[in-house]
Amino acid sequence: MTAKYTIVARGNPQDTSAPKKYYPLVKSRGDVTLRRLAERIAEISTLSSIDIVAALEALLTIIPQELAGGNIVRLGDFGAFSLRIRSTGSDTEEEVSAHNITTARAIFRPGKHFKAALDNIDFEKA
Repeated sequence: MTAKYTIVARGNPQDTSAPKKYYPLVKSRGDVTLRRLAERIAEISTLSSIDIVAALEALLTIIPQELAGGNIVRLGDFGAFSLRIRSTGSDTEEEVSAHNITTARAIFRPGKHFKAALDNIDFEKA
């Protein structure tokens, strides 16, 4: 499959007087809904799209619960989700509490098979 890209000019935020450089930027063609993904999966499996939507909805419920429980969620060759936080510092260890945590994020690390699929994407100027 071929992904399209456009070209954007960006300045250097550390040196605003530096000349702008040009970079490729992936061009989105739109969104794919959960229902559409389920329909596509149903086309290549023995499951119905309704069963697939139910399983994916359950996965979307369970993954945040597992992350909150301190687990890394490994989904085989697809990849793994883990929890990362941003926080503010305190002057002493005793002052550190959950109030220091400002943001919690789910981080996705693609698995080998998923990475290999991404490495095979061809790019074409839009």
